[in-house]
Formats: sequence, C-alpha cells, structure tokens
Amino acid sequence: MKIACYLPEIIFTNSDFEREFPDWNASKIEEKVGIRQRHLSAKGETALDMAFQASERVLDGEDKGTVDFILLCTQSPDYFLPTSACILQEKLGLSNKTGALDYNLGCSGFIYGLALAKGLLAAGIATRILLIMSETYSKHLHPADRANRSIFGDGAAAILLDINDLPHIGSFELGTDGSGKNNLIVEAGAMRKPCVSESVAIANEDGTFHSPNHLYMNGPEIFNFTIESVPGLVSSVLQKNNLSLEEIDYVIFHQANKYMLEYLRKKIRIPAEKYYNNMLMTGNTVSATIPIAMVESLEQGKIKPGSKLLLVGFGVGYSWGAVVITW
Repeated sequence: MKIACYLPEIIFTNSDFEREFPDWNASKIEEKVGIRQRHLSAKGETALDMAFQASERVLDGEDKGTVDFILLCTQSPDYFLPTSACILQEKLGLSNKTGALDYNLGCSGFIYGLALAKGLLAAGIATRILLIMSETYSKHLHPADRANRSIFGDGAAAILLDINDLPHIGSFELGTDGSGKNNLIVEAGAMRKPCVSESVAIANEDGTFHSPNHLYMNGPEIFNFTIESVPGLVSSVLQKNNLSLEEIDYVIFHQANKYMLEYLRKKIRIPAEKYYNNMLMTGNTVSATIPIAMVESLEQGKIKPGSKLLLVGFGVGYSWGAVVITW
C-alpha cells in the first residue's frame, strides 16, 4: 500500500470565525470540537481537482501503466454526469483500459472503498487500484451556518492497492440504516427536489442553518446514532478477524469531532496511546479523514510496518463500516 493526501491552500482559523461572528470565542471552538483551523477549497477548486492532486502525489515515481482501476468517493462531484473518475483517468494520463467509477458515500466512504477494492482484486477484475476520497463539504454549507462551518474542512487522499495487499486487508463489517437520512442531508439540488429560493433558510438555536439547498445536520441525533452503533461495530469486526482489542496496534476512527471521539474511546476502552484523535489542523474532511489520519500517523511513527490497524467509519446515510488491516 502507498498513501498520500492533499489539503487546499486556503486556511480558515477559529480567529477568522471570531472576526466573522463576534459572539463566538476562538478558544471555545477548539475546546469543544477539537479543531483550530480547516482547509477550504478555493472558489473554482473542485473535488476532482483535489483528487487529481492527491493522485499525482501517490503516483509519484510509480508506473501509471500498471493502474487498471479508479475508485473515487465523493458527495460533491463536478457534474451529475459524466463520472468524475472517468475525467480523472484522462487527466492523470492513465490507460484507456482503466476501469473507473464514482461512489457516493460520506464518512464511511474509505472503509467501503477498501471493501470494493478488495473485491475487485480478489475477483481478478483489477490488479492495481487507485482509491481516492475527495470532498468539498464547505461548498454545501450555508454562509451563516457557523456551527457546521466550524467542523467541516476540505481535503483529499489517495491510496494505491494491488494484489500483494490482499493478505493485509482483513474481514469487513458493514451496515446501513436509511431511516436516519434526514439527520444529515442536502435536500435540494438533485431530482427529488430542485434547488429552491434562499428565503426558506432558517437559523437554528445551535448555530446551524437549515436550508434545503445546503447541508443540514441534526447533531444530537448523529451523536446518538454513533454511540449506539459504533461499539457493537467494533466488537463485531474484531470477532470476524479473530482478534482482541489488545492485539490491535493502532485505532483510527472517522474524525467527526473531539467530544464524540473521546466518548467512544472511553466507552470502548481503547487506550489513549493507541487511539488517533487529532483533527486540530484539518477539521472533519468526511470520507478523507481516515486516510489523512493514516498519513499523519505514518509521518509521526505511530504506524510501522506490520502494525495491525482498526479502521472505523460512520455517519451520513446512516452508514457504517470497519476493517482490520496490516500495514
């Protein structure tokens, strides 16, 4: 496996929030959600642009001719059609024999992507896969939605997988509960409901802004879903892989927010030294949080060759997934 990430150049700090919303305190934002700054895509910068940057980094020094499949996870595509992965194939100069597809998934997107990649490799459909997560959630947010703007950042990550990685990717546990769809949603803009007038936007007491054209998140309900589903998810995936928590070298959850992650760590009884919890400089980058955390953990020496990693994603959908991999 080889992994790389890309973060856009624009940085929006908590002090910038304080200047825009004088009744918000920069230090309290960091204390509550564990985020000091987040990277934001530029006005003309898209998820496809960021996917290209992350891909170029992971392909640096590699033979591009060996890549025969692209999997691109995003919920902020350039177009309804064509597929961004198809455009990325041409931009990267990959062979016309390369398979390519997008899949629409949020915070569990990296786990599902690994599952898809494992299946393609195991079936002999592909021999080397470029898996990319790229998200520009900032473009889904209402300018007045200070609560969600304080949490979400933009970013992309790419990982190269080939047939030699199959023994290192363990068993998966995946799940879905579509009844939670309305608790994290962009209602308008697609075929069910076209974009509507901005006059319907409503400010909520918690600092969120409910507009059909923009992202809405019911924070308490998302928290409840997470604490109810994730502990059982961890238990199930460990059982499937015939491992105990003590045998795991490092744990990386989707980086939602500091409070939620600490709550889960304590509830599941994960030692702090084995647990990644640091979105301080990037914020919640949705499907890219886990691979970005992996890049940072590798740079810090927390992940070493042979490390057993427990990776857990959960969120919009509701959707969740977990896997154990050996680095």
